[in-house]
Amino acid sequence: MEVQQFYYDNKIVKNFLYATIFWGVVGMTVGLMLAFLFIFPNYMEDISWLSFGRLRPLHTNAVIFAFVGNAIFAGVYYSLQRLLKARMASDLLSKINFWGWQLIIVGAAISLPLGYTTSKEYAELEWPFDIAIAIVWVAFGANMIWTILQRRQRHLYVAIWFYIATFVTVAVLHIFNSLELPVSAMKSYSVYAGVQDALVQWWYGHNAVAFFLTTPFLGLMYYFVPKAANRPVYSYRLSIIHFWSLIFIYIWAGPHHLLYTALPEWAQNLGVAFSIMLLLPSWGGMINGLLTLRGAWDKVRTDPVLKFMVVAITGYGMATFEGPMLSLKNVNAIAHYTDWIIAHVHVGALAWNGFLAFGMIYYLVPKLFNTKLHSLGLANLHFWVGTLGIIMYALPLYVAGFTQASMWKQFNPDGTLVYGNFLETVTEIMPMYWMRAIGGTLYIGGMLILVYNVIITVRNGSVVSDELAEAPALPHVSKKRTSGEGWHTWLERKPIQLTIGATIAILIGGIVQIVPTIMVKSNIPTIASVEPYTPLELEGRDIYIREGCVGCHSQMIRPFRSEVERYGEYSKAGEYVYDHPFLWGSKRTGPDLHRIGGKYSDNWHFNHMYDPESTSSGSIMPSYRWLIRDELDKSLTEKKMEVMVTLGVPYTEEEIANAQQAMLEQGTQIEENLYADPDFAKSYEADKAAGGEDFVEMRNREIVALIAYLQRLGTDIKVKDLETAKN
Repeated sequence: MEVQQFYYDNKIVKNFLYATIFWGVVGMTVGLMLAFLFIFPNYMEDISWLSFGRLRPLHTNAVIFAFVGNAIFAGVYYSLQRLLKARMASDLLSKINFWGWQLIIVGAAISLPLGYTTSKEYAELEWPFDIAIAIVWVAFGANMIWTILQRRQRHLYVAIWFYIATFVTVAVLHIFNSLELPVSAMKSYSVYAGVQDALVQWWYGHNAVAFFLTTPFLGLMYYFVPKAANRPVYSYRLSIIHFWSLIFIYIWAGPHHLLYTALPEWAQNLGVAFSIMLLLPSWGGMINGLLTLRGAWDKVRTDPVLKFMVVAITGYGMATFEGPMLSLKNVNAIAHYTDWIIAHVHVGALAWNGFLAFGMIYYLVPKLFNTKLHSLGLANLHFWVGTLGIIMYALPLYVAGFTQASMWKQFNPDGTLVYGNFLETVTEIMPMYWMRAIGGTLYIGGMLILVYNVIITVRNGSVVSDELAEAPALPHVSKKRTSGEGWHTWLERKPIQLTIGATIAILIGGIVQIVPTIMVKSNIPTIASVEPYTPLELEGRDIYIREGCVGCHSQMIRPFRSEVERYGEYSKAGEYVYDHPFLWGSKRTGPDLHRIGGKYSDNWHFNHMYDPESTSSGSIMPSYRWLIRDELDKSLTEKKMEVMVTLGVPYTEEEIANAQQAMLEQGTQIEENLYADPDFAKSYEADKAAGGEDFVEMRNREIVALIAYLQRLGTDIKVKDLETAKN
């Protein structure tokens, strides 16, 4: 049999590894900044691009797509070549993948703090970046499939199944969730509205966790754990069941993020049912990973690589037990919108993704540089500091979540809320936020230990960019199943059929859930009194999106006695039919805003944005003084309305033509309301005198547009009208 010599491309692995470490430090640093903003909300005062609302999506994108994304590419490029006994098919596609991904990350790091965002969780980047992501992702997938077709191994190992499913599913999720109509070079509106947008977003959001943060890392687990332990995978049969059941079931579970909302009940129940089923394949993977280490526990005690991986797999097991539990309606009623969810997310991110990435880095760096790790002691120190950091981060937030849920739902004997002021909850959990910040400091401290250890290791070694390898050429592969060959064994040597099968498995759930919600209008009943936003309200809504207000405030009142008593009438699906995108939110650091319209005066909102504590003692909301200072950009208003018309919002040609006049009139009315307050009039005159020729009339400032939007929220329906309609 002919033995062929070839070279593995280690340079691409090294580049992605360096990027993983760099962006990991950046993403975690931003996260730590956010943790301290809860304690010192104004330490970045008056710097718009460092406000919490703008930094939060930067943190999530940097950790998910920059840190974890680069770790995925590093691990896949290293393991795929060795599992296939082949160099990556195209060095050019590898370079496009690397440099394209880094440019997208840099673009995100610039655009998100500047306020260019779609507001859709884990998909905040605007439409030019969405196109770039699709191109780079296709380059990655094409290179992978091309390499598989040129392999020198007959069968595809289990890790590669997960890599293929990751490529296919992320492509489908990204494309369908990112369908939007551009308004300008950095502004777009989602083609979906309200309930439909919420379902598509959480179909994407949940499965971004599933197919970007889970399936590729399971593939890495199936490669690096056996390699580091020098043991075979515990069960081949279990890996088959794990793979197919996981990718089929996971895609159905997204609606469990929307329980008790305006989403149709049938969709919610589907999400719950499949979320419960998801426990079995998830734990099947965890068991397969941990039992692979049978007979290697002595090595686990001494090898930091395996220590990180054991805790990572355990964290995966904890998070995938908690996820199905949180999808139970009675549990979700307690946990949703609280810090419990933040704790849950970070157990997965810090333990599963973070620790598996760290273990992989400690495994790869010595091999790529043909040397030993500089210090096992420092790696072990990193392990213990990082583990303590996870505990110090997560446990206080679990306590905070339980505290919030309890306080929000307590009633006095006379039927009034015990804690009627939302800020009483915030004050109560501040010690937990302190502990969270300490835990985050420990975790990033461990990361810095890794950075030092890697730098010294690299200096002590010598890079091997092209690693010589040899393997027999792949003999002719029969298209038919041979006698006695199992169907999956046959499928493992048929990459195209395997890819098609994985695609079908993930499409079924998405089609069943999303198509009826989008295509069947009766699933989203309309309300006659609900009208489109005025031009000024539309501009104010875009400011609300730009500032990331949805990161702390929800706009979805669930049908619970405690929420109706606190916020007002529960939310109806028909109220959101003109919302492109939806803004239901997923966390209540502040109160729900869906019925805020008319509850406070215009001057209250003005003061609240200028100095939140002046209206809400104990508030940890930062000030937004640039909104009061900056002039409202009205240059795109007509274009925005035209795009909305294309999306089905019934603006008339006359309304679009008169948009500037309508904004002036509504802005003037709000200005008069503000000016009527004696204290405001005094500051207004001083501001006018100081401004000189550059003074901008209050009616033309961003704050006025935001006030217009806030005063509109929840006012389209009246409870009496609804009761009359029922009778």
